[in-house]
Amino acid sequence: MPTCHQCQTPLALEEPIGRRDTCANCRADARCCLNCTFYEVHAADACREPNAELVQHKDAANFCEFFALARNVAPPIQPATTDARARLDALFKSTS
Repeated sequence: MPTCHQCQTPLALEEPIGRRDTCANCRADARCCLNCTFYEVHAADACREPNAELVQHKDAANFCEFFALARNVAPPIQPATTDARARLDALFKSTS
């Protein structure tokens, strides 16, 4: 079952998902890149669909004609810089 990208609540929406559809729990946009099966953080423009136009705001509703609701949306990935900064800070704190 598809889940909301923001709160992980199951989305009880009928397809096709409209641009104005939202999560019943947190009101996040349902038809957005973060809920799409083609969304991939490490792909070019964060999309595996080669013919899709660039969408700037991945968490906002859009008109992408290739949108397909992902069945299992994983929680957002923490930026690597946050993890790297924490390890760097721990390195200097442990040398005292």
